[in-house]
Amino acid sequence: MRFDLPNGTSIQALKDVSLELKDGELLSVLGPSGCGKSTLLNILAGFLAPTEGKIVLNGNTVAGPGSERGMVFQNGALFEWMSVRANVDFGPRMKNTPKKERDQITDHLLETVGLGDFKDKAIYELSGGMQQRVALARCLANEPDVILMDEPLGALDALTREKMQGLVLDLWRETGKTIILITHSVEEALLLGERLLVMAPRPGRILKEYRLPFAERGVGGDLREVKKSDGFVETRDEILSMIWEMEDEIMGRTEDVA
Repeated sequence: MRFDLPNGTSIQALKDVSLELKDGELLSVLGPSGCGKSTLLNILAGFLAPTEGKIVLNGNTVAGPGSERGMVFQNGALFEWMSVRANVDFGPRMKNTPKKERDQITDHLLETVGLGDFKDKAIYELSGGMQQRVALARCLANEPDVILMDEPLGALDALTREKMQGLVLDLWRETGKTIILITHSVEEALLLGERLLVMAPRPGRILKEYRLPFAERGVGGDLREVKKSDGFVETRDEILSMIWEMEDEIMGRTEDVA
């Protein structure tokens, strides 16, 4: 992905990024600022068209946004003027799904994310963590093949974030959905990614890939114990060192330019 600027220069946001995901995989993507994580996610979502190459889902080339790819944003991006139920119900309603079926879908998903008693509440009455649960339920109501998450837990406090991490793992196991998660947190990427990509900047590219056991351990388990388990701390420190080195290099380049 290359962005051409008005002054005639360009920025190579991504270069030679190639990967294949199997159905039901949980992939986390990590890297320093400017490595192209969000750009990659926006291409997968169909919000951006790549300068070269293509995205293929189930044999079909992605040419724009589609209901087979659900997006969960950092701020929830909910309809503030609608109730919780109306937000979750929105996608099926746009598909002209019969009301009885819509109600069954909505009730089931709100129970699944722990909001069964909040169906008729307004969005502004909910905490940040509860709003993100609504966002997850709304995404799942469209029955996407792939769920794309752009820093969905980044704005939450530490305790709520940990609870939401457990919910993401439980939903992954229950639904069998393919999930791609962008995060700035090394710990979160390790915990939620059975497969983890570390990206490097300028141009954005895949630097290293990990296959990890921690997501499986975390499903229905004690996440704090998982974070203490064999290999977690060592892998976290290894990845942190890589990112710190990249950040130092970026800062050095900035100082050279200045």
